[in-house]
Amino acid sequence: MNKTYDVIVIGLGGMGSAAAYHLMKKGLRVLGIDRFQPPHQFGSSHGHTRIFREAYLEGASYVPLAQRAHALWRRLEEESGKDLLAEIGGVMIGPENCEIVQGTITSAKQYNLPYEMLSAKEMAKRFPAFYLAEDEVAVYEKTAGVLFPEACIEACLKIAISEGLEIKTDERVLKWGQEGGGITVYTEKGIYKAEKLVISAGAWNPDLFGFTIPLEVQRKVPTWFQAMNKPEIFNPDQFPIFCWHYTNDLNIYGMPGFHGEGTKVAFHQGGLIGTADELDREVSSEEIAPIQRLVAERFPDLNINDVTIDTCFYTNTPDGHFVLGKHPNYDNVAIAGGFSGHGFKFCSVIGEILSDLVIKGKTNHDITLFDPVRFQKL
Repeated sequence: MNKTYDVIVIGLGGMGSAAAYHLMKKGLRVLGIDRFQPPHQFGSSHGHTRIFREAYLEGASYVPLAQRAHALWRRLEEESGKDLLAEIGGVMIGPENCEIVQGTITSAKQYNLPYEMLSAKEMAKRFPAFYLAEDEVAVYEKTAGVLFPEACIEACLKIAISEGLEIKTDERVLKWGQEGGGITVYTEKGIYKAEKLVISAGAWNPDLFGFTIPLEVQRKVPTWFQAMNKPEIFNPDQFPIFCWHYTNDLNIYGMPGFHGEGTKVAFHQGGLIGTADELDREVSSEEIAPIQRLVAERFPDLNINDVTIDTCFYTNTPDGHFVLGKHPNYDNVAIAGGFSGHGFKFCSVIGEILSDLVIKGKTNHDITLFDPVRFQKL
């Protein structure tokens, strides 16, 4: 007789691994399924480092979630014995009236988060790798920093497996459905049954959510540059994470390297649109020329010709906010996706939320902003 699980989790990247971790803490029988072997380089949860910040420029409603995520990351560090979050500080840069600067200040003030305003001259003195225009300022957040995504996923899965999580890797989910009051998941290798389901499959969510939602999968091309001069100014103790208003339609972000990979500088906007299985992972020299020109202008001590290139996916929503909640058609299914390039920092708390939703049918966290059916109301 086939085994029936309490919960099946589809996708074991940042969100799914955290959901599995929290579900195992509740003593449930859980199966995790991933089309690759997590952590892997084919989705959205890889690439050495991810930004962590609490003074959230995208909206003050994110701040409580970021604060809870911070506490949960530290708890996971203690439990796993691994370094997962490095608080190296962060700067949000741009003209004083731009969204990046003003959004950060608004969130910081609303939640009494400490921050410091730096002029272009003060930035040059404190963080000499950055070349700001005279009319640009920076909001400095001391407790911002970086997460190490592969280590975060490994920590969640290792602990969850030690507590009984079963996983199926290199196994593609074909479909799922409600059958006999429970869930049946069909993969290319087997059929699995559970009472509840979590779908957190990143760029493959559009094929799995099972209802119409405007998710756009976008291929991104992050780049890492080695120092040409003064390599010490790009070390983590002198180079904070950053988000930078470059034009009204274009922001860049980046962070230092920790293991010789170089300094990451990348565009937040732009990239090829398609499906996760069809988008080309080969990158042409023409594609990286714009970021090379920008790096030469803003970080002249980096060598634009000594560059490492990767690809990853954003799964974007029209409003840039997440899709997180109960499935609109099934009370025993919770979904998470559409993180629009700013979700990884929240994995720890989103895992907690997903476990709440499938166990209790609700969560104490305010996730109103992320209602999966909001686009159907337009």
